[in-house]
Amino acid sequence: MKSIISAMSTPLASIFGSGFLVIVPILAGAVGQYSVIAMGFICLLAYFVGEVIRYNIKYVEPELSKGASNKTLVLEKVSDVSLILAYVISVCLYLHILSAFVLNGIGQDTPFNESLLTSVIILLITAIGLFKGLNSLEGLEKWALGITLLIIVILCFSFFNYDASLLSTASMFKYPTASDYSVWEVTTILGGALIVVQGFETSRYLGHVYDAETRIKSSRYSQYLSAAIYIIFVSLALPIVHQLNGNYNDHSLIELVGIVSAVLITPLILAATLSQFSAAVADTIAASGNMVEIGKGVVTEKQGYLLVGIGAFILTWTVNTFEVLALASRAFALYYLLQCFVAYSITKSLLKRCLLILISIVLGFITVFAVPVG
Repeated sequence: MKSIISAMSTPLASIFGSGFLVIVPILAGAVGQYSVIAMGFICLLAYFVGEVIRYNIKYVEPELSKGASNKTLVLEKVSDVSLILAYVISVCLYLHILSAFVLNGIGQDTPFNESLLTSVIILLITAIGLFKGLNSLEGLEKWALGITLLIIVILCFSFFNYDASLLSTASMFKYPTASDYSVWEVTTILGGALIVVQGFETSRYLGHVYDAETRIKSSRYSQYLSAAIYIIFVSLALPIVHQLNGNYNDHSLIELVGIVSAVLITPLILAATLSQFSAAVADTIAASGNMVEIGKGVVTEKQGYLLVGIGAFILTWTVNTFEVLALASRAFALYYLLQCFVAYSITKSLLKRCLLILISIVLGFITVFAVPVG
């Protein structure tokens, strides 16, 4: 059990990397009082996708190690390339959110300042990678996860107390109003929120540390725990959201926390800074590692860091936080879609093939149509 708990740190760090910071304004802006239901559907979809990843750990990996069919090998390679793209986008996303929280904390949050600070941090990470290597920073992940989970628990407790106080004045206890979006618009926005529960797939790439059974259990348990925390978090925050008067942005959580307890704003910003920086470093390392593996000597680790930095830098000046979040969702949906194709290529079960087709249709929709809120 100890090894499973240890193995859970990577997927949990990725799942909570940015999601808890932006999920409330995303859902409130899209579906208002139905946010908890929407969160449940997002977690359910993520769980089914996670089952595909876990199936591939159990059945595809042995096939690949002993020589799978050309179709499976090609699909796996294409999937790896798409994952690199997803990681580059997620690096930009994490640092955009970091910048939004830091700048809001000092009253300087403008689109230009956000892009500027994000660029500076990208250059810093790239420079460390080129001159010292990023492996020395990997230890930040567990510290960031511990601090993030502690902050989430404190916020949930604070939201609960505030909600309880609202119950004494029934007229004050109300939920945000649902938007005027059509069913199609809501569906495409929620599709763009898939990234907030992304991270369970990282267990697939820990084979050099843990055996298959440990990785499968750690991935599944991580999804159980994160789904429960997300649903509780959204449920407790929702009665306070109406006080934002429908004005939602990438740092709305700071405003919500300020309503409940101004004392918690600084710890929240510090937790956001550490978690986003750590997540960006982890994804830079992962993307570079995949480039090295796919390139087979053509690309070095340091060249990989440079390529990730260039890609994230370009994105920073092209899209805002919610736009890059939807873009990241589409990129990871593409990766998950390709993983469905990989699983389909080896399974002989008709039932599993039908389930894979259904999941693929949903992921294909997200890949093509997901849009940012607002």
